Amino acid sequence: MSDRAPKQGAIRIGISGWRYEGWRGEFYPAGLQQRRELEYASRRLPSIELNGTFYSLQRPESYAAWYRDTPEGFVFSVKGGRHVTHVRRLKDVEQPLANFFASGVLDLREKLGPFLWQLPPSMRFDAERIDAFLSLLPRTTSEALTLARRRQDWMAGRSRLVIDADRPLRHAVEVRNESFVDETFAALLRRHRVALVIADTAGKWPYREDVTADFLYLRLHGETELYASGYTEEALDRWASRIRAWAGGGEPADARRIANVGAESLATRDVFCYFDNDVKARAPFDARRLMERLGIKWEIEPAAPWPAAAPIDTQTRK
Repeated sequence: MSDRAPKQGAIRIGISGWRYEGWRGEFYPAGLQQRRELEYASRRLPSIELNGTFYSLQRPESYAAWYRDTPEGFVFSVKGGRHVTHVRRLKDVEQPLANFFASGVLDLREKLGPFLWQLPPSMRFDAERIDAFLSLLPRTTSEALTLARRRQDWMAGRSRLVIDADRPLRHAVEVRNESFVDETFAALLRRHRVALVIADTAGKWPYREDVTADFLYLRLHGETELYASGYTEEALDRWASRIRAWAGGGEPADARRIANVGAESLATRDVFCYFDNDVKARAPFDARRLMERLGIKWEIEPAAPWPAAAPIDTQTRK
């Protein structure tokens, strides 16, 4: 019997956003300048989900700054714009998608991870609309650049239409309406190789664990209270066990699926997991505790010292 550890895909544990007033003096050391918060967070956690991109188009200068402020090996996931998902509701979105990809996001270069497309709770499953949207999503940075070149004229002066290399792109969809618990939806995701977001929402929205792509995307919004409650030791143990199964190329034995179709057997799968229980500064602490369970070490020293000793970030917060 081999004593080698089983192979695993890359596991990225992080947080959704980083600029929260309530984190100052809790996760962030007292006196840390706001402009250094991303620098600090990215040296304690290996990935962050950009969520400002959901609310408005960002500018190329912002993406370039975020790239500079984060260390080598760090990865951003990027939340797609609400103009696409909530205003247009995925209908006639080629132009808004072009604007989005022209806004500078490709300047994240090798630090660019998956794109998250979160659908509104009022949006019901429409197979034709979902299929059309998934077909529009670029699968490489070259495809994204081609799409970006079709941006609207008002984007002139705030576009970035250059890539440093052709890289694959990944996409994940988060749903919040029970009508998506439909085998046709799962089949569409699988056909387009788009991940279903496994979203823990304290029971508010659908929870399913179908593996529909070569990676997993998890969003942990709170164990018992949406956006607010922390995760118990037992809950984190359970998540660690499930993540190991997915990263090992399989799935948990008790996976809760939409369709009776097991995960395609792969040697490994990458896993991206983001804590979004930010209201009471629980997210970064829970992320660090989950990293410990998975044996993930990520502690990078800054170029300039922090203004105060970092707080203990392994404490249990309920």
